[in-house]
Amino acid sequence: MQKFIALVCSWTILSLVVWSPVSRADNAMPKGLVHIKTELSYAALVKKLNAAVTNNKMGLVTRASVTVGAKRVLKKTIPGNMVVGVYHPRFAVRMLKASIPAGIEAPLRFYITENANNTANLSYKTPSSVFAPYKIKDLSKMASELDAIFANIAREATSQKP
Repeated sequence: MQKFIALVCSWTILSLVVWSPVSRADNAMPKGLVHIKTELSYAALVKKLNAAVTNNKMGLVTRASVTVGAKRVLKKTIPGNMVVGVYHPRFAVRMLKASIPAGIEAPLRFYITENANNTANLSYKTPSSVFAPYKIKDLSKMASELDAIFANIAREATSQKP
């Protein structure tokens, strides 16, 4: 019985080390994910992303922040963390014409995270990677156009220029 307990304990510890989300969370970079480390503060990156979205004639559709929710509901302070949904009706109409089921992908999102050293990162999935599973020519064409727009938004938002 002791050997069985020791084996179970060893297996449990090994499983926690190998499969632990904490040990693997920062290493999980799926195909199509763009991750940009910046020297900007979280607040500065949020502000610059807002401006870059507008400059690129896209719309800020949604904004969700675990940081804000944790503070309001749980009275807990955590590092800055925000998902920003970005899209525009000119792309929404084209997307739905190509594929009604693809509508679940809109808005496309940027993800801003705050680091321990008071800098922030910007991440997003390329639109072409988001729409690739649908395998629809018109959707892929639209996604390629959005790839360029999202790259421009990310470049503007993460630049060190004021």
